[in-house]
Amino acid sequence: MAQLLRIAIDGPAGAGKSTVAKILAKRLGYTYVDTGAMYRSLTLLAIRNGVAIDSEAAVSQWLRELQFSLDMKFDGDTLAVHVNGEDVTEAIRTAQVSNAVTVVAQYQCVREFLLAQQKQWAQRPGVIMDGRDIGTVIMPNAEVKFFLVAGLRERALRRQAELEKKGQIIPLEEIEDSIARRDAQDAARQTAPLAQAEDAIEIDTTALTIDEVVELMIAHIEQAMEG
Repeated sequence: MAQLLRIAIDGPAGAGKSTVAKILAKRLGYTYVDTGAMYRSLTLLAIRNGVAIDSEAAVSQWLRELQFSLDMKFDGDTLAVHVNGEDVTEAIRTAQVSNAVTVVAQYQCVREFLLAQQKQWAQRPGVIMDGRDIGTVIMPNAEVKFFLVAGLRERALRRQAELEKKGQIIPLEEIEDSIARRDAQDAARQTAPLAQAEDAIEIDTTALTIDEVVELMIAHIEQAMEG
């Protein structure tokens, strides 16, 4: 039987992490844990509950009383996300949530709230996790680590296409500005900033198709299985 690995995929917004992680998980028969969906789900609930997300104290107080049950599993090619029994797969991908999660994800209370769940998943063999600090904080002992990058314009174009499929028309410049701000905040935050693990394999996805990125990653994974 092939060795079951733990695979960490990190990188900035729009680099293609979630897209390739889902494909890899289905192809390898691995469990996929979308940590970004965790943060987005919390953010969605905060917005719905009228929490002042620009106040860490308010968010912290809200978390103390929050009942939060998260389930992620594939429904065909889609990773369905359910929070407290409700399907929020589409709701967590709106522009409103995307902008708000940048603020919410910086809070120490939010990271601590989700950290325990993430680390439990990270102990299991045959798991793929993607985010911004998987290889450095959540799963530092992962057998294979990737760090995906892409140019800002390309990442904005990808996000714009994703939003247009959902009927949301957002100017490219606005999306670029949003991603650039998120990059700066992710890199500067005190708690687990976006950082490339020393032993991570960097892949620039700017000029590559999804299939090309996946095949490149599969080659590295197979090499790790053999080694």
